[in-house]
Amino acid sequence: MTQPHQAKQPVSAALAGPYGHPFHPILVTVPIGAWAAALVFDIASHLVKGPEFLSRGAMWLIALGVIGALAAATVGFLDLFAIPTGTRAFRVGLVHMTLNLLVTAAYLGNFLWRHASGGPSGSVAAGPLALNAAAFAVLGVSGWLGGKLSYRYGVRVADEVTQSEGFTSAHAGSQGPPG
Repeated sequence: MTQPHQAKQPVSAALAGPYGHPFHPILVTVPIGAWAAALVFDIASHLVKGPEFLSRGAMWLIALGVIGALAAATVGFLDLFAIPTGTRAFRVGLVHMTLNLLVTAAYLGNFLWRHASGGPSGSVAAGPLALNAAAFAVLGVSGWLGGKLSYRYGVRVADEVTQSEGFTSAHAGSQGPPG
C-alpha cells in the first residue's frame, strides 16, 4: 500500500478536530451507544416485571442519542466539505449524511411518540420498538459507509489523491481492499 504524504486539512481544525484526528468518529459513539442501549432496554422491557424503568430509560437514551447525533453531524458536515466533490468518496459521504439525518429524524420522532402520552407506563409498545429496530438497522448501514469513508478513502486521514480514489496496493498484481 502506498503511504499517504499528508492528510487533507479540515475546513476548521478548531471545530472539526486537529490535523489527522477528526472529532466526528469519536462523537458518533454517543448516539450509537445510546441508541443501542435503548434497543436493549426496549427488548428487556418485555422480559421483566415492572418494566417502566426500562421503557423510561430507553426514551431518555433516545433523547441523549439525538443530542449526540446533532453534535456529530455538525462536525461531520465540516468533514464532508473536506472531501473533493465529484469523487466516489464524496458520493459515499452524501449517502452517509442522508442516512444519518433520516435515522436522527426517526429517533426524534420515536422520542416524541413515546413522550406524547406523558411517558411510558409499561413495556414499550410494538410501534416504537419496531421503529427503534428499523432505525438502528439503517444506522448500521450508515456506519458501514462511514467506515468506508475512513478506511477505504482515508477521509481526513490520508492525502487528497487517496481520498478521492481510495487506497490501492503498491504491489503489482495486488487488487487492494474491496471497494
